[in-house]
Amino acid sequence: MEEDSPHTNLPTKTLDLDADLQKKHQAMLERLSNRHQARLDTSLARRSDSANSSESTSSFLSRFSASKQSIDSQLANSRLIATSDPSRLRSNFANISSSISDLEKLVAENSYFLPSYEVRSSLKTISDLKQNLELNSELIPKKKFSFKNKATAKKELSKEPERIKPDTVSVFNFKLPNSPGFRNKTNETLVKKLRGTEIGEFTLSDLESCEVRLIGCCNAVFVNRLKNCKVYMGPVIGSILIEEVEGCVFVLASHQIRIHLAKSCDFYLRVRSRPIIEDSNVVRFAPYCLDYEGIEMDLEKAGLSEETGNWGNVDDFKWLRAVQSPNWCVLPENERVGKVRTEDIGSKSEVSRAVPGL
Repeated sequence: MEEDSPHTNLPTKTLDLDADLQKKHQAMLERLSNRHQARLDTSLARRSDSANSSESTSSFLSRFSASKQSIDSQLANSRLIATSDPSRLRSNFANISSSISDLEKLVAENSYFLPSYEVRSSLKTISDLKQNLELNSELIPKKKFSFKNKATAKKELSKEPERIKPDTVSVFNFKLPNSPGFRNKTNETLVKKLRGTEIGEFTLSDLESCEVRLIGCCNAVFVNRLKNCKVYMGPVIGSILIEEVEGCVFVLASHQIRIHLAKSCDFYLRVRSRPIIEDSNVVRFAPYCLDYEGIEMDLEKAGLSEETGNWGNVDDFKWLRAVQSPNWCVLPENERVGKVRTEDIGSKSEVSRAVPGL
């Protein structure tokens, strides 16, 4: 016969079992509560991220719409200016061209968080604005006819029709800035250390058979007219715009990369948004492969420390069919270069020397 507890008149073993069950039950309730709270926290975090993304998109669309309306208004006023004061047309169109460039830059800077549809829609709107500006530029009065000698007349016939000439060269109607850079070089190695400088934009223009190495971060890079070059570039915080390149190898990391008029080039990319190509062919893509001392810190600073896989998600804006564009492909692994290590250039900020074997 088991002894009864003086307080409950229940056997002692029964009380011990009840206590154990209560402890297990309580522990189970705590686990369920913690699990439920964790799910709530995750759900709230996702909602917060979604809300932030929606808020950012909403803010962008508001700014984009306001800028577009302003440009539409300027274009509409062009015909009034043509009637009242034709001499103002040229400056008016230059201002409109600048506004369109700013609008396209706004899309480039924000494309990494925008939905793909919004990027496409915005770029289509910008294309329409450019076309409208081109049509309106015909309002500029032509020079009056005058008698000229035959030699002068022949020269005039050989000239192309006069067009609006902005203060800077245009790339995708982006203004190619008068920024630091490498220009008009042949068969040289061009090295620039960007880390620790205040350079915001960098330009590569009119280079042939050159090797370019940019160490560190900058905000934007503009590339125009390169042939048979190799370009190894640290992370870019904003966008990279490339036009008229042939037979080149590019190793690039950026939030947005847009490529126009590229032929027979290989691109090794890390990019937050989908790379965009236009009027390009025989271009191949592979993942970013650059390495130098401190690159991990630079990638983190630029918000590019994670590989998104977008290097292989290329949008060909001149190929509208549902099937794969024939203008680009993934670079076969057996044809890719290995890890490219760019030597740290130490205290030198800029080096230029002949490239052996290029």
